[in-house]
Amino acid sequence: MKIFYWSDYACPYCYIGETNLKAALNELGIDCLPEMRAFELSPDASRVCPGPTRDLVAKKYGLTAEQAEASMQRINEMAADAGLFFDFGKTRYTSTFDAHRLTKLARSVSPEQADALSERFFRENFSNGSQLADHEVLLSAALAVGMEEDAVREVLSSDAYTDEVRADEQTARRYGVTGVPYFVIDGEFAVPGALGTAEMIGVLRRILDRRPA
Repeated sequence: MKIFYWSDYACPYCYIGETNLKAALNELGIDCLPEMRAFELSPDASRVCPGPTRDLVAKKYGLTAEQAEASMQRINEMAADAGLFFDFGKTRYTSTFDAHRLTKLARSVSPEQADALSERFFRENFSNGSQLADHEVLLSAALAVGMEEDAVREVLSSDAYTDEVRADEQTARRYGVTGVPYFVIDGEFAVPGALGTAEMIGVLRRILDRRPA
C-alpha cells in the first residue's frame, strides 16, 4: 500500500489525522510509511507571531474569545484521544514554508528522516508553542532527528527546495484540494479530513477488500 497526504504544520487536524492513520496501519499490520506533501494553509502568514492564537481563531471564525477558547479545548481533547499532548492556546502562528523546505531536504536523505522531522515540527508547534518560522527552532528540530547542520543551514539561508514545495501545492490544486489533511491511498482513493483510528481502519479494510486476490 502506498499513501501520500497533503498537510501543513499549522493544522492541528493534520497532526491528529496522520497519527490516527499510522495507528490504523499498525493495527492492520500494514507496512507503509505515508509521505507528507506540502500544503500551506496561509501562504502569506507572517514570519513573526501576530498575536495570541485565541484571538486569531476568534477573528477567523467570527467567535467570541470564550467560544474560541472552547473550540481550542475541544481540539486539545481530540488530540488526547489520539495519544497526543496539545496546548493549542500556547501555539504561536507563523509561516510554515521553511519547515516544508527542510522536510524536502530530509526526504532527499530518507523517508524515515522526513517522517521523524515532520513529527518533530508538529510537536514543536502544538506541544511546545514554538514559532516554526524561527530558524533556530527549525535547526534544533533538524539536529534532533540526525540531520547534518551544514546542510540545514545551507537550505535555510537560500531558496533551496522552494520548487519542490510549490510543486506539491500545484498538484494539490489540480486534485481540487482546498483543505487538509487530504490522504490519497494507492493513487486512487481520496480520504479528506482527520478520521478517527477506528474510521481509518474501516477505510483501509474496504480498500484491501477491493484488491484482487
